[in-house]
Amino acid sequence: MAQKYVRWFETLNSDDTPLVGGKNASLGEMIATLKDEGIRVPDGFATTSDAYWEFVEHNGLKDPLQSELNALDAGDKELHQAGEAIRARFADAEFPEAIADAIFEAYAELGQRYERDDVDVAVRSSATAEDLPHASFAGQQESFLNVHGDQALLDACKRCFASLFTDRAISYREQKGFDHMKIALSVGVQKMVRADKAGAGVLFTIDTENGFPDAVVINAAFGLGENVVGGTVRPDQYNVYKPFLDADGKKPIIGKQLGEKENKMVYSDGGDEPTENIETPEEERARFVLDDDEILQLARWAVVIEDHYDRPMDIEWGKDGETGELSILQARPETVHSQATKGTMKSYELTEHGEPLCTGLAIGNAISAGPVCVIESIDQADQFEEGCVLVTEMTDPDWVPLMKKAAGIVTERGGRTSHAAIVSRELGVAAVIGTGDCTNKIKDAGEVTLSCAEGDEGYVYEGCLDFETHEVDFSEIPEVDTQIMMNIASPGAAMSWWKLPNRGIGLARMEYIINNVIQIHPLALTRFDEVEDEEARERIEKMTRHSESKPAYFVDHLAWGIGTIAASQYPDPVVVRMSDFKTNEYADLIGGRQFEPDEANPMLGWRGASRYYSDDYRDGFALECQAIKRVRDEMGFDNVIMMIPFCRTPEEADRVLEVIEENGLERGKNGLKLYVMAEIPTNIMQADEFCERFDGFSIGSNDLTQLTMGVDRDAQRLSYLFDERNNSVKRLIAQLIDTAHDRGCSVGICGEAPSNYPDFAAFLVEHGIDSISLSPDSIMKTLEVIAEVEKS
Repeated sequence: MAQKYVRWFETLNSDDTPLVGGKNASLGEMIATLKDEGIRVPDGFATTSDAYWEFVEHNGLKDPLQSELNALDAGDKELHQAGEAIRARFADAEFPEAIADAIFEAYAELGQRYERDDVDVAVRSSATAEDLPHASFAGQQESFLNVHGDQALLDACKRCFASLFTDRAISYREQKGFDHMKIALSVGVQKMVRADKAGAGVLFTIDTENGFPDAVVINAAFGLGENVVGGTVRPDQYNVYKPFLDADGKKPIIGKQLGEKENKMVYSDGGDEPTENIETPEEERARFVLDDDEILQLARWAVVIEDHYDRPMDIEWGKDGETGELSILQARPETVHSQATKGTMKSYELTEHGEPLCTGLAIGNAISAGPVCVIESIDQADQFEEGCVLVTEMTDPDWVPLMKKAAGIVTERGGRTSHAAIVSRELGVAAVIGTGDCTNKIKDAGEVTLSCAEGDEGYVYEGCLDFETHEVDFSEIPEVDTQIMMNIASPGAAMSWWKLPNRGIGLARMEYIINNVIQIHPLALTRFDEVEDEEARERIEKMTRHSESKPAYFVDHLAWGIGTIAASQYPDPVVVRMSDFKTNEYADLIGGRQFEPDEANPMLGWRGASRYYSDDYRDGFALECQAIKRVRDEMGFDNVIMMIPFCRTPEEADRVLEVIEENGLERGKNGLKLYVMAEIPTNIMQADEFCERFDGFSIGSNDLTQLTMGVDRDAQRLSYLFDERNNSVKRLIAQLIDTAHDRGCSVGICGEAPSNYPDFAAFLVEHGIDSISLSPDSIMKTLEVIAEVEKS
């Protein structure tokens, strides 16, 4: 009889979803089939659909439930009225003795398996239509943590049954077309992992922002995982490149972001509830939850689980603070990007700009606009009008009906796996999450524009700004012989555009990473004791508090950024230009002003190659080299090519190459290629000598035009003279291509001219250029031009 009402996880598999729901069937599947892979899943058992239906029959609930649902359909009752009435009937119901005895017996055996009395368990709901590939059912039913004792377990089971009819669950099933009375509720009872003493979180086997399939994205916070799942904290985030996980000696962690982790959920100390949220100690907030070995272990498990189910997965995990062991707590299909149309891509671009009112995490890559509507509580739902931008502290599943009507969503709290983020992805609605103070900053704005199309960070601008939407159909892409590459500044942009039909990145600008992510002048890190500005010292101390050292802060973040860009294209080449800030731009970095001279004309001053071997900057350049070395040697991205900008003479090139070798990088070793920018006429006039030192050239058409014609590219009054198509410029480019090809060197271009002028792109192809690197939004139209030229 017990088998009818209770099944141990190890006796279940994926075929048992009708019996125990998707969540519990998946736990059984993993325990039964993935144990040999080293994946640890806490033991437990599940009540069956038979137990649920017998509970309903024993208490005479079927007709009253149907009556309430009919009243809701007829409009005689509001959703909250029908849901409350149904849940009240479950609360008054009693378990049949046979079912209660089966639960008690299994609970006692679970304690024996762990050699404990009244073992602490997690009690989770698992609906029999749940966790299907096309519907996430995220957060629709309830879970209860740190439950112990027979009566407490039975009460939690009954509350799980009742949660099949939360307002959000009723609404979600109606949206997805599920019959309420044909879905049963199974209860999973699983040994608690003492994550309250360590940490927990969620991971995805696909990048949830852009659908990039080769990444594992892990979110983590201290304490039990409900804060991460519920989006009440901004967690740590770790990104791992899946294809290199089994490569010997590689550590393919391509991103780590320290989260605020404001609160943590722990076992309560004698309170009415079994768990409570407490403020996370500052020491924990200032460090990562997981070390690198733990990140990689979770990523490997994630790949095994994904391969087993043959689809992208959404997985919950926990770390036991008593044993130090990691465990998998749940696994279900990812339901957004795995369903996306594979042959198309939609992109968005702002065509006018403004000052952002606030910033947060960009969810998706869309742009939207509308009137502001600040909602402090779901009780104010009737104040929300369709087409408005929903602004609130955070959301939970009760907010879904509102979110469906929103033009965009902005929250103060939450991370990439929060409820607001998950649902906005499902709905295809632009969302900016975790802004910190949006309700105050936006409430008087009237109308706002949400932009999630500018990389990892999302922006909320005042007013309705103009933007364009582009739909790309990859089936219409012409094939060309010329290598079409892409210009990229930010890691987020690289991941957003990974689907494009380019063959690598011809210009990855590290300045974006330094300016927007690192923000600190490299010499203020290597020579921190010399920093005189007290405010700068305080900011540097705070920003680097979780790093092994201040220089390590620079190397870590630069390597993660470059690694992400390289991962988006692997194995196609990614040409990384070493830093080319001007002195005035370097001075604007934190702590930078005292390390930079004042120059009358920074454009022609101490920039590019001349800095790298100078005693006044070479230890800053050493950090850049360390980052490149880590990306290539430790992460495994041997597709990264180093490019030296603004190298004025072959003799200067020799000095730079010497410094590069001093930092453990050598042209030709481990396949390392070195390119040089061709942006000064001397690069072309002495191209034969540069060919002896470099593997290729990349033409910077803006600087080359400026220095050839003697026209400041930023001089508005002379803008009519500035034209990359000038015959002198074109003659220099043609000369470079001929000289380089005679000596076995490649030539590409990474300036804007081919994007702006189709006739210039045609000129380049006619003269046999090897590659053209374009801004992402111009690749498709330029491909058409090049295809026509190559045909003729």
